[in-house]
Amino acid sequence: MQWSKLMEQIYQFLGSIAQLATEGLAYLSVLGEQVLQFVLNLLGQMGVPESQRLMVAYAACYAVVTLLLLFLVWRMIRRRIRPRKKAEVEKRDEDIAADSTPAEMPTVAEPEVVTVEVPTLSLFERMKAGLSKTQSALLGRVDALFSSSSAVDADFLEELEEILITADFGMKTTQLLLIAFKQRVADEKTEGAAQLRIILKEEVLRLMTLNVAPLDIERDGPFVLLVIGVNGVGKTTTIGKLAQQYTQQGKKVILGAADTFRAAAADQLSVWGERAGVTVIRHEEGSDPAAVAFDSVKAAVARNADILILDTAGRLHNKVNLMEEMKKIHRVMGREIPQAPHETLLVLDATTGQNALVQARLFKEAVGITGIAITKLDGTAKGGMAVAIGAELNLPVRFIGIGEGIDDLRPFDPEMFVDALFENH
Repeated sequence: MQWSKLMEQIYQFLGSIAQLATEGLAYLSVLGEQVLQFVLNLLGQMGVPESQRLMVAYAACYAVVTLLLLFLVWRMIRRRIRPRKKAEVEKRDEDIAADSTPAEMPTVAEPEVVTVEVPTLSLFERMKAGLSKTQSALLGRVDALFSSSSAVDADFLEELEEILITADFGMKTTQLLLIAFKQRVADEKTEGAAQLRIILKEEVLRLMTLNVAPLDIERDGPFVLLVIGVNGVGKTTTIGKLAQQYTQQGKKVILGAADTFRAAAADQLSVWGERAGVTVIRHEEGSDPAAVAFDSVKAAVARNADILILDTAGRLHNKVNLMEEMKKIHRVMGREIPQAPHETLLVLDATTGQNALVQARLFKEAVGITGIAITKLDGTAKGGMAVAIGAELNLPVRFIGIGEGIDDLRPFDPEMFVDALFENH
């Protein structure tokens, strides 16, 4: 009896499953028909002929079902492979950790440091290198002229005149050199290229050797150096290099930014002051330069500075205003430090050639400069203007710039300059 009831329950359960399966199949059949009808309609909208729609629909459904099955198979395989790979990686890491010991680590040899000694150039060699362009423009043509000429006649002097003017000696300086050269050749009855070259060299040196006291910064109070120059000549850079050089010599230096009209002039000077480790006295842009000069002098006296370098404007478009401004600065500084400024230095750009000589003449008339600093001699073949400044204006060249380095701004030595200019390669 119990067996009969059990079998009856089993039959009922199986019947329920069969009924559910039948209903599910019927639902799937209806769903399939709807999907098939949707695909057929879509194919009709796409322009597929009616006779081929059913075949295309079956093919599309078959492709979709196949892709789904392949995707399911790929997912199942990946799930089974991933744990296996993870186990293999963990085992490999364990083997590496077990087998690795400090003694087995490879030893990396330290790279050998090779020290290359860079030859340091002497001051004369640096001077010669800085004047190489001027020397090439002057000496080669001079030697060719002296070697090819049999006599110092009118043609010889005319060609020598052209060579000197081309090197920016200027007309007046060139005439002075030619007169002295011709007289000495006649008096000494000189012959031969080497002797003629020596005479020309000695006459150039004579024009550059002025009866002027050298720049002496040693005194009881601060030495005041007033620096002027037009925009772009390297005035601020020259001041910065001087500050660094004097600081390296153990001097206490203060800079004054009295060029208040040029945009960012005080900022540029402050950068140089930071490099040199010196104090910079400055006001707002457009302030009275005399007020900056006054505060700079006060600071130099109060702090027992050895040198005060004052950067001032160089505006030549109105000489009257420039002269009045310089007079005011002189009065202000003179009240605090006797005879200040002790040197008024004009900075000139050698690449401007004879224009630099014109600037020097105008500044000398306007403010009474006492010395010259020539920059950028290494970048020009117009080094003859350094000779012209001494010969025509009787102004000493205090410093020359023959390179970008701090040490390439050098106190001017006329004899070394002429030796480097006439030195054979």
